[in-house]
Amino acid sequence: MELRHLRYFVAVAEAENVSRAALKLHVSQPALSRQIRDLEEELGFSLLERSAKSVRLTDAGRVFLTESRAVLERAAEAVKAARIVAGGNRGELHIGYAPTLSARILPPALRAFQIAAPGVRVKLHDLSTEEMLTALHEGRLQLAFLERQRTAVLRGLRFEELMRDPLRLAVAPHHPLARRRVVALADAVREPFIAYSPKDYPDYHELLASVFSATKGRLRIVEEPDGVSSLISAVGAGHGVALMPDSLACIAGARLRLLPLTPAPKPLSIGIVSPQTGQTAAAERFVQCAKEAVSGK
Repeated sequence: MELRHLRYFVAVAEAENVSRAALKLHVSQPALSRQIRDLEEELGFSLLERSAKSVRLTDAGRVFLTESRAVLERAAEAVKAARIVAGGNRGELHIGYAPTLSARILPPALRAFQIAAPGVRVKLHDLSTEEMLTALHEGRLQLAFLERQRTAVLRGLRFEELMRDPLRLAVAPHHPLARRRVVALADAVREPFIAYSPKDYPDYHELLASVFSATKGRLRIVEEPDGVSSLISAVGAGHGVALMPDSLACIAGARLRLLPLTPAPKPLSIGIVSPQTGQTAAAERFVQCAKEAVSGK
């Protein structure tokens, strides 16, 4: 039994005439009559009582008509729901992020996406880089905001750059360096540093090593907070200085001063990572919203 059999039967039952139903369905009368008889043979009982000019429902036919209408209505609803999801307007989107990298990108991207696809529920996951990459490969995340990774790490994934984020030296407002407009790397390396845990944030320590590799001094790390809020608090309290992307100014506010460094380190390339294949329409729409939000369109 196919849905077309139910559609044909409902049309004949409602028209109470095979010829009128055939005209409405744009099929020939003999073909329609044959489809109804095939349906009755499959069911094992009659649905219609036939006369020369009309048809009438049997008792079983009346019950079958009610149920057939319900099945067709449910099928139509299923198609409609699936079409909405396929168009990126319904469903659930899991996105990985790190506050340090996405502070300036994520809020406007979320606002733009909420307007574009209000029926999609976005679930954010604050994860490390390794956790996000694993979750993307395993399908537990559809998207992740990340710093550009090595090509080998991104195998099977696609990176799309959204912005370049300059690196700054974060100091407390009362710190002696806070009066400077620019801080030399050679001066910065002499300060006690606040840095994330190397176990949880190995990329951050690779970044520190790269930025200060040309200086003669050696970094002295005095605290290892577990997140950006703790890092901002420690620097603001005067426990040390830190290397931060400029975008964190929107989180730190007046608690810190973010000073340019000279020579200026290479800015961070921040983007959005997604699987190369099998991406959902909602995820593709979110990527477009993020691009437009960052570009100001």
